Amino acid sequence: MKTIIEPFRIKSVEPLRQTTEDERARLLEGAGYNLFQLRAADVLIDLLTDSGTSAMSAAQWAAMMRGDESYAGSESFYRLKTVVGDLTGFAHLIPTHQGRAAERILFAVMSKPGQIVPSNTHFDTTRANIEANGAMALDLPCREAADTQSRLPFKGNIDVAKLEALIEREGRARIPLVMVTVTNNSGGGQPVSMANIRAVRELTARHGVPFYLDACRFAENAYMIQQREPGYGHLTPKQIAQQMFALADGCTFSAKKDAFANIGGFLCTNDSRLAEQEKNLLILTEGFPTYGGLAGRDLEAIAVGLDEVLDPHYLEYRFASTAYLGDRISDAGVPIILPPGGHAIYIDAAKMLPQIPKMQFPGQALAVELYRSAGVRCCEIGSVMFGEHAHHELVRLAIPRRVYTQSHIDYVIEAVLEIHARRERLTGFAIVSEPAALRHFTARFRPVAG
Repeated sequence: MKTIIEPFRIKSVEPLRQTTEDERARLLEGAGYNLFQLRAADVLIDLLTDSGTSAMSAAQWAAMMRGDESYAGSESFYRLKTVVGDLTGFAHLIPTHQGRAAERILFAVMSKPGQIVPSNTHFDTTRANIEANGAMALDLPCREAADTQSRLPFKGNIDVAKLEALIEREGRARIPLVMVTVTNNSGGGQPVSMANIRAVRELTARHGVPFYLDACRFAENAYMIQQREPGYGHLTPKQIAQQMFALADGCTFSAKKDAFANIGGFLCTNDSRLAEQEKNLLILTEGFPTYGGLAGRDLEAIAVGLDEVLDPHYLEYRFASTAYLGDRISDAGVPIILPPGGHAIYIDAAKMLPQIPKMQFPGQALAVELYRSAGVRCCEIGSVMFGEHAHHELVRLAIPRRVYTQSHIDYVIEAVLEIHARRERLTGFAIVSEPAALRHFTARFRPVAG
């Protein structure tokens, strides 16, 4: 059959509340036009993030019932350790309450003021944790990433030539580690090829620089390698993921993405000395090394999710359903990052709204209008989130795993196309107040008159 269906059936449902445009206009004003400040009950379809918003399976809920809540030596930890060890091959597993906690511990231990941490593209919390330790987060995306409209297969790659030049210019002492994000979230959810990962491994090994993966969406990256990179079509997504991890010295991971969990994450390393330092910091701020700020039931859910996410039928559905949204709005003229990624569709707001200058945040204008007109919440990934480090002005429609049906996505398509038809009328925003870091979460805005 040609029709790709959801490889699951729905067992419980959660009601959605309809609001009017007038209600949403008042809610936006009260929230300072910051979609993070809206109450979830006032959102019809929530595409703000795919992090922690997945629907867990019956197997995950069942596994939670055997969660061992022992403070030390929890059996749930050892079950997770077995699964993670089989998948990644890393010697040390350090559980955390979510991915940014793993980042905080990693960079607190490995980076120092004045050092540089290069990546294909750092995401918001990664950059913030690097900079909080006085180091510099440097993006080195491949040249192909600059063209949002090209359909090249691996636009998430890091520029290996620029990385080599950086290491040779700055010296090993200034580069505590290299990190590659798979998939490249800030770069439009684009995948990283195995050839690129291997080239980074060879370069870092030659210079003695540790190499880490930000592995939040490792399964989606593995599937795209299987589908797009010659020589990998005969391998399973799990076998490809195992090869990816084997090329790295460690990883950070948010289980709120490619493990279907509502909370959790971990840090892995092969370095026993580093692991000891990281565990000591974990005890100080997260918890004992066999629970790391998580309940035993959450450890169990992550262990099951890491197996489920590598199911080829699920991954085929995941990419087909995301492409369904991307292809339909792109075919109607909406500029998106091409080709569609796995976890989200990224609208190029600068191209869609050329009348709004960068300093008036076209991505924020589009995200606000999508909520005001249709009750759909999404996320700006541009100058609001990254300031001067923004490569594009994007709006991310992140699709929670196993949550929304095709009719929900059809509604989103209709809403985007309705706004696109009157896009010339949209105007920008100005920041009224903002925090010192990660301003997109709490900044307040005001509309700028057209």
